[in-house]
Amino acid sequence: MIFKKDNLKLGLILGLVGPVLGLVVIYFIQYSALSFGDFLTSFMNEKRLITSIGSLSLLANVILFTVYVNTHRDHTAKGIFIVTLIYGIGILLLKILH
Repeated sequence: MIFKKDNLKLGLILGLVGPVLGLVVIYFIQYSALSFGDFLTSFMNEKRLITSIGSLSLLANVILFTVYVNTHRDHTAKGIFIVTLIYGIGILLLKILH
């Protein structure tokens, strides 16, 4: 199975997909009354939402990272960690620039 592999590319891909799925889950749990486009517009334009929703969406990567570290698949965990840092820096930049 693909999730049992231990390589950096898999970690990078999982690290990219995790926060997107986290964002979708947050949308369905908390903001489903809005259209997804309106939700994304609000997310990108409100400083308060950038920090809170951005951080919550990164929790998906924290879960993935923990699973891969605990199962000793360190190369995959490293890829997840790298992408998480990039997402985190992006969230900070969005907050600072708005």
